[in-house]
Amino acid sequence: MTSFALRMMQNPAFSQIYETLWRPVFTRGFSLGGSATADYDRALRAYLARPGDRQVLDMACGPGNYSADAAHGLTGAGRYTGIDFSAAMLARAGTDNRTDRVSFVRGDAHRLPFPDDSFHTVLCLAALYLIPDPLPVLDEMVRVCAPGGEMIVFTSAQTSVAALPGARTLAELSGLRLFSVDEIVDRFADLRTEHIEQSITGVGQYVHARKPRASQHH
Repeated sequence: MTSFALRMMQNPAFSQIYETLWRPVFTRGFSLGGSATADYDRALRAYLARPGDRQVLDMACGPGNYSADAAHGLTGAGRYTGIDFSAAMLARAGTDNRTDRVSFVRGDAHRLPFPDDSFHTVLCLAALYLIPDPLPVLDEMVRVCAPGGEMIVFTSAQTSVAALPGARTLAELSGLRLFSVDEIVDRFADLRTEHIEQSITGVGQYVHARKPRASQHH
């Protein structure tokens, strides 16, 4: 059964209000009314906008919320590529983000249409909790990430607050998965990534990991 959230993502009208209305409210919800998630989000956007000649992949990019930030500092042959399963979201992304360094592709996060070791930065932000069978998506992130490259995930976290009566039921009804605080970190560890860092903000988590350089695989 398709979740309510996934059905909404396919709706062209919803894709128009997602970035300006729904997503900011939802992001504040991860901080339980505080500003921690919003503060981290601003820091992340500034980090993504730093100068550099790199290839960036934004998985489940939606209407391109981070495309302007990630493309802003790109130099040389640097490019941002957004991939999403929703045609409605991609149509909105293409309309709102028309620059030479930005492109969007429709595809499945479980089977990315890119070769191994293709991107220096691989993002999955505010999306993994909506994707059915989400953990193999992390495998794909690592596969397409270049040796020495980074992966950044923002998703849900089942903290003590998320265990409050009714929280799990609400999450299940909306189609939002609550990950345990170890689930994402452990998967990245199993994939032999390094320098894994996790920041918990309310019922959200940011996880950063790096793919070892080729010489470290041996």
